Amino acid sequence: MMHDVDPQETREWIEALDAVVRASSPERAGFLLRELAKHATQERLPLPPAITTPFRNTIPVSEEKVMPGDLFMERRIRSLTRWNALAMVMRANDNDEGLGGHISSFSSSATLYDVGFNYFFRGNENGQLGDLVFFQGHSAPGVYARSYLEGRLSEEQLDNFRREVDGNGLSSYPHPWLMPDYWQFPTVSMGLGPIQAIYQAHVMKYQQKRGLVDHGDRNVWCFMGDGECDEPESLGAISLAGREGLGNLTFVINCNLQRLDGPVRGNGKIIQELEGVFRGAGWDVIKVVWGRRWDPLLEKDETGLLQKRMDEVCDGELQNYKYNGGAYTREHFFGKYPELLELVSDLSDEDIMYLNRGGHDPYKIYAAYAQAVSQRERPTVILAMTVKGYGTGEAGEANNETHSLKKLDMDSLRAFRDRFGIPISDEELQHVPYYRPSPDSPEIRYMMQRRQELQGVMPSRHSEVERLQIPAIEAFSSQLASSGKREVSTTMAFVRILSTLVKDKQMGERVVPIVPDEARTFGMEGMFRQLGIYSSVGQRYTPHDAGQIMFYKEDERGQILEEGINEAGAMSAWLAAATSFSTSRLTMVPFYIFYSMFGFQRIGDLAWAAGDSQARGFLIGATAGRTTLNGEGLQHQDGHSHLMASTIPNCVSYDPTYAYELAVIIQDGLRRMYEAGENCFYYITTMNENYHQPEMPKGVEEGILKGMYPRAVSKKRGKKRVQLMGAGTILREVEAAAEILEQEYGVAADVWSVTSVNELAREGRAIERSNRLNPTGEKKTPYVTECLSQRSGPCVIATDYIRAYSEQLRAFVPERFVVLGTDGYGRSDTRSKLRDFFEVSREWIVLAALSALVDEGVLDAKVVVEAMPKLGISAAKLDPMTV
Repeated sequence: MMHDVDPQETREWIEALDAVVRASSPERAGFLLRELAKHATQERLPLPPAITTPFRNTIPVSEEKVMPGDLFMERRIRSLTRWNALAMVMRANDNDEGLGGHISSFSSSATLYDVGFNYFFRGNENGQLGDLVFFQGHSAPGVYARSYLEGRLSEEQLDNFRREVDGNGLSSYPHPWLMPDYWQFPTVSMGLGPIQAIYQAHVMKYQQKRGLVDHGDRNVWCFMGDGECDEPESLGAISLAGREGLGNLTFVINCNLQRLDGPVRGNGKIIQELEGVFRGAGWDVIKVVWGRRWDPLLEKDETGLLQKRMDEVCDGELQNYKYNGGAYTREHFFGKYPELLELVSDLSDEDIMYLNRGGHDPYKIYAAYAQAVSQRERPTVILAMTVKGYGTGEAGEANNETHSLKKLDMDSLRAFRDRFGIPISDEELQHVPYYRPSPDSPEIRYMMQRRQELQGVMPSRHSEVERLQIPAIEAFSSQLASSGKREVSTTMAFVRILSTLVKDKQMGERVVPIVPDEARTFGMEGMFRQLGIYSSVGQRYTPHDAGQIMFYKEDERGQILEEGINEAGAMSAWLAAATSFSTSRLTMVPFYIFYSMFGFQRIGDLAWAAGDSQARGFLIGATAGRTTLNGEGLQHQDGHSHLMASTIPNCVSYDPTYAYELAVIIQDGLRRMYEAGENCFYYITTMNENYHQPEMPKGVEEGILKGMYPRAVSKKRGKKRVQLMGAGTILREVEAAAEILEQEYGVAADVWSVTSVNELAREGRAIERSNRLNPTGEKKTPYVTECLSQRSGPCVIATDYIRAYSEQLRAFVPERFVVLGTDGYGRSDTRSKLRDFFEVSREWIVLAALSALVDEGVLDAKVVVEAMPKLGISAAKLDPMTV
């Protein structure tokens, strides 16, 4: 730190600033400081790397908005909530030690939630669009406990916490899939709540600007932990919120200073660190560090040493003080300076122990929340210091092991009961009973009155889907017809389908095209001028390509969401649009188009959240497959996204080859999700390889949707027959292989277009299960079995994905089954070279078919031996998995 060479001058500057505050306003003083900072930058003077304020509350006592309610009554309600949350977790673990549950996180954040429930979280009743709250996942027991007091949940349901299989249970964390009328968002996979909240607020502004929804003064609240901020998703998008001035967004970070196993920043100060990060990103930062019991000490201290001591202690020490008690705090915190010991000389050790932290003081929290909701120009983050395991005493309060706390010993339980005034006897205490006063008790009446004034209970989720009138398949007639002499990629075919949809009079305005930063890569630049790229401030510059037809056009009412080089952000925007039917009662049709390799691999957790959220929309994995993206190499070539998609139960995935297949799939997806209201979302891969697009044959629609249909049936007769199955870009290799087999080896080859291995496998497994459970009933046959049973000969399947993808079908294929796939790391080369390398080219398909016929005893092995050099295949070639 630089030495003050002129203290007198320093004092004069400070006094001048104080004079501006007194004569004008704090806002004027802030303006002057910002102007000074700008000038210093222009003069190339060094500035501090981040602006942080002293380690104290941001809002002075004199400016705190007064909490209007009954503090005593609210403390009673909070105490009852704490008790029932504790009882629920303990009873669950008494029933089965392994069920788990979390006590400590909610213990530290109970007041943060309580003030929100009593004054700020607006419900959805009376036709109102209420606030959206991303609850911290580990605090779920406290939210359930409050709903129990409100009469929304029964004792039986609380006893079934984490016991969902038999019904009437409560999910371990917020899961809309399991509790569709209760939880709004899935949040327990840490870091997903914050990024979803930011893009939820972002999409709401987008809807407002486009005139689709009037969100008024709705707020998005996101509760998270200080340790959770280490997740890249937690802070990775905060600059977007600051840049767009998302005044409808409030983060509440519970800074209990502990992760799962120990301190968050034991050697530093997490609150100060986060203040600098958020302030630098353009957020309004409100620190709620100290409770009101500290106010007299701060006012009484004329030396400034108390503030100095607060500034210099690290988080690890703060935890020590709370864990070790008042006498330890007196010696180690106040004892550093004799003046501070004198300052607390009239306080007992117990008084010092109960000098409260800001996150446990409802008055301080209310003042922070009130200021946050009044700030509409930029997002707000509230950094509230709390104690993890608050109220659990020696068993868990500020203890490194507190995260694993599932129950209290009897002495700690008795102390917890007494501390929060729960009217339960020692004899009853053995059973850890729930406690809920009668509905006409003052506590319950007060609590319900507060919620009535806030338009209904929370959390509450709207689960009905607004149905849309979707276009008929004839709307995509150009994709159903032959492309003639033109060669077109399926990615380009998709763009044309999308162009048709956005022009549709019934649903066009509901379509939301979303791209990370690759619209030109996908051939979507034609939409720039037509639809505009959404920008919260419009376009303040003239783009250099303004004279061109397809110039880069940003617009406040733009329909395209281009989220930058940020797959997680683009996926979060898609998720917000895909759940708009629930959050805003407006059904939207989002299409997120991305490099398939950077889809499920990079945002798999968010894709799971989409399934949990009952999202509806389309994910388009463009430039898909391991061999279609020539020249890009290992990290760009996708050979496994469909396998990842298969793990999400309500994700419907397809890998079409031709434009007509794509059109049929998208039209039926629209029908299923938005007309029939099915609870699913789609993942569809498209390729950047240009080739002739044939006209759709008659009667293939059902097969396309089920997962396979005959693309070509050989007229040859005899035993030398094979069934060739292909998908995506490799289907064309399969078709070429069929010609080689027929013309050069006299083998009849039927060709099947496999549009979805995943859908075929799911249907097969469902039928397999049904037959197992109904042994005396008529046996059902899986569709893939039914198709292949009509033909003869071994089956060979080749896709642009790893073999595990197609192996899902083995149990349902009635003949010998040979699987080819693109296992191994990707390579940069031409498509033909890559397909040979991964052994999915037409030559390798021919070899696999001939070998299968040898194994069936139809051909002599010498046919294969003689065929290999003709096909350019060497037995010495290395396995792609090993190189």
